[in-house]
Amino acid sequence: MVWYFFGISAVFLVLDQVTKNYMAALLPLCVPGYCQSIEILPFFKLTVLHNTGAAFSFLADAGGWQRGFLVAVSLVVSLFIGGWLFRIHREQRLLAYALAFILGGALGNLVDRALQGYVVDFLVFHYEVYYFPAFNIADTAISLGAGLLIIDMFKQGKKEANK
Repeated sequence: MVWYFFGISAVFLVLDQVTKNYMAALLPLCVPGYCQSIEILPFFKLTVLHNTGAAFSFLADAGGWQRGFLVAVSLVVSLFIGGWLFRIHREQRLLAYALAFILGGALGNLVDRALQGYVVDFLVFHYEVYYFPAFNIADTAISLGAGLLIIDMFKQGKKEANK
């Protein structure tokens, strides 16, 4: 049963890496002064960006030390989540899905950061001149997993309250 959830993590990892490699081959890197994009919708476009920091480019301008730090943190978090996934009871399916999504996303970004020193982001939502930080499939998996984790916590709280 647990291998099914590790399989879900692997699917997210592979999908993330394939889409990042495809986008990096399709579009040149967006740099100040030049940014080639593919406009999909008036509020959504594809643009290749390199994020040397963490979420929302936190620590991106830290001078380089953040690469090893973020690789180490990602590795520790991935090992923790993987271990947690092994200890889940059969009836905790929502929690297992949440952890599988988060693990797949964390591994996707870990691969980028460890091999390249940055994470490839390419999904950009915007409204006129206001932009949401660029993200990728791994970030999407982590966000979906976090949402499922929150839902699971509320469901567990209701179960405890009803006892």
